[in-house]
This record gives sequence, C-alpha cells and structure tokens, in this order.
Amino acid sequence: MFDILGVESVEIRLPNEVPNIDALVIPGGESTTMANLMDAYQLRKPIQTFAAEGKPIWGTCAGLILMGTKIHENYPEPMGLIDLFAIRNAYGRQINSFQTALEIPILGTKRFQGIFIRAPVIKTFGEEVEILANLPDGSPVAAREQNRIVTSFHPELTSDTRFHSYFLSMVN
Repeated sequence: MFDILGVESVEIRLPNEVPNIDALVIPGGESTTMANLMDAYQLRKPIQTFAAEGKPIWGTCAGLILMGTKIHENYPEPMGLIDLFAIRNAYGRQINSFQTALEIPILGTKRFQGIFIRAPVIKTFGEEVEILANLPDGSPVAAREQNRIVTSFHPELTSDTRFHSYFLSMVN
C-alpha cells in the first residue's frame, strides 16, 4: 500500500534499524510468534523508545495486541504503547473471518471495507484513547492515542489507501 502511495518502506528485523525510520507498522500475523521474535532479536526496547520519541506507530490485528497495555491471556506480553485491553481471536477461528463496511469519520463519508481475520477485540481503553471506528454493535475496532494507531482489521488487504494515507499524515 505504501508503494502505491509513493512511499518507500523497509522491513525492520534488527534493533539498530529502528532509529533509522520515520514511522513503524507492526503488522498482522501470529502475536505469540511475533513477540517471541521481537524478544529474540531484542526489538521490544527500541520500539518502545521509538514510540516515546513521538514517532508514529500503527498496529494492525496482531500489532494491536502487541501495542496494548494488557491482553486477556498471560502471553504474549504487550509493549504498553496504547492504553487498551485486547482479547485475541475474539471473533472466533479462521473460519469465522468476516468483512463489513465501517464508518470511519476521519476517512470521510464513504464507508471503509474492514477485513477481520482472527481479529482481536478492544475490550476496554483509557481516557486518552480516541476510538476511530466501531462495528455496528458498538465494539471499537480502530483507535488512536497520540502518535499511535491500531486496527483490529486489515486495511492492507483492500484496494482503499485512505487508512494508509491517514497514517502517513502523522509522519513529519
């Protein structure tokens, strides 16, 4: 998606690469495996420092889980980058994945197609967290706190670049 928007992106695999970027996306995937790899490659502290410096970070799906302050299970340990409590795989297994049109006012009046794959739920959130989108039942599925955003869904699986453009607007 960033290539479509004309923005260079790189994969970050080592701690010394984190300070050299302007913004970070923590993607979807399997949060336990991602946490294990972050810890094995000592990425946790550099990412926390990156956030503390005010640089934008976006977590999608598993990235949301890892960015939160608390999760329902004991592991993986979240990084405490956004004040929310997440429940992993809250909508069910892979077979329960779904799509729905979301109203996301920051993106305009046209609905955004949310693709939810073993998605987490934002159960509770702090006073400083702004909810950007909800499911029709009122469940929050996108949020922002200062320079950090999270989505339960996968905007990168659509052809709609509005959410990526919104994130890029946070980058100096």
